[in-house]
Amino acid sequence: MKLWGGRFQKETDEKVNDFNSSIRFDSRMYRQDITGSIAHASMLGRQGIIPQEDSDLIVKTLQEILTDIEAGSIEFDIDAEDIHMNVEKILSERIGDAGKRLHTGRSRNDQVALDLRMYVMDELKTILGMVKDAQQTILCIAKDNLDTIMPGYTHLQKAQPITLAHHVMAYFEMFKRDAMRLSDCLKRTSVMPLGSGALAATTYPLDRDFVAQQLGFDMVSLNSLDGVSDRDFAIEAASALSILMMHLSRFCEELILWNSNEFSFVEMDDAYSTGSSIMPQKKNPDVAELIRGKTGRVYGGLMTLLTMMKGIPLAYNKDMQEDKEAIFDCIDTVKLCLPVFTGMLATLKFNKDVMYRGSGKGFTNATDAADYLVKKGLPFRSAHEVLGKLVFYCIQHDKALDALTLEEFHQFSDIFEADVYDAIRLETCVNMRNITGGPAKEAVERAIAAGEAFLKTIEKG
Repeated sequence: MKLWGGRFQKETDEKVNDFNSSIRFDSRMYRQDITGSIAHASMLGRQGIIPQEDSDLIVKTLQEILTDIEAGSIEFDIDAEDIHMNVEKILSERIGDAGKRLHTGRSRNDQVALDLRMYVMDELKTILGMVKDAQQTILCIAKDNLDTIMPGYTHLQKAQPITLAHHVMAYFEMFKRDAMRLSDCLKRTSVMPLGSGALAATTYPLDRDFVAQQLGFDMVSLNSLDGVSDRDFAIEAASALSILMMHLSRFCEELILWNSNEFSFVEMDDAYSTGSSIMPQKKNPDVAELIRGKTGRVYGGLMTLLTMMKGIPLAYNKDMQEDKEAIFDCIDTVKLCLPVFTGMLATLKFNKDVMYRGSGKGFTNATDAADYLVKKGLPFRSAHEVLGKLVFYCIQHDKALDALTLEEFHQFSDIFEADVYDAIRLETCVNMRNITGGPAKEAVERAIAAGEAFLKTIEKG
């Protein structure tokens, strides 16, 4: 008989039992469920709600059950529906009536809300550590490539010269925002709902603050209806993870392009590449492609959570059982992608000469040539027009700007002098941009220092 079966005269249909059960996926929360129950049982004894000897026995037995689960000596029962009922059933089988006192003053509604919050908090801390690892790898690449000049792009067209250090530090900033979002989500997840009951709290004199303190929560929920029916924290976590995956996907897309023969900016390490079953020459960037593809899974989890919650009246509804598989898959996917992404990144071989040669094509120094005229007194719009005509001339004659003679420059403006050649050198173009956020070596060194300071603020899970 089910633990809630007192008012029922018929057994649950077998198909309904399978349909209703969540143990196949929520069993992963066994540690959070048992830890939460230990805190609850300790509080019940402390408050005199149940005998202290029963409280002590429950705590001791729950610890033993946790050890047995982790040793693989317990098989969960699908008839017990979920991890919460399974643990309580095992407890009652071991210690009888004392175990049946554990559920005093709580409902599965606030129990599952507690377990899920604890699980999400634990996993977000782990993911924060993985993000930090990726950021540290980016910093290492940046430090090694402060002088590695490469073309910067807009519309996937060569635009202006930058450095590889500047380019990868853009992703450091993206991951920094990801870390901040995950940290902020942790704050809003750290709200202890136990004590909300099914929806209207309880008549027992629970010490909710004690339980919150025991479990490491920052605060307790202030409305019992919201306590059992809030899943904002799961939606927010899925949103933050979706944005993180979007950043991973963007970086992977660039690496896929750079790894192509057309770019040849990077070469993937053999350990992070695969071959073809028919074409012996192939070395495919499958790791980067898979990360790009798995981004859609995380987006799907976010949409599942948003759609599931959008029409649910207060308080708890069975629809909310669907929250777990969605957020679990988001978490699992990110945890699968981040370490392999970091390993792939750390083992990349950058073809610096190819990057430099690429920077010299596509007139990436045209803006600097226009700025040269502006600094000589010509209005920017006029300078822009002069350079537009110069670029067209170069295209017609298959020349680069720095290959023009001074006489050719003078065909378009008498302002040009011999110092124009230094002004449009790639190194000058990069290192003159020394303002905060710029690609100059000194500016990027300052950004790296700021990045290192930021990482010290992130606690690794």
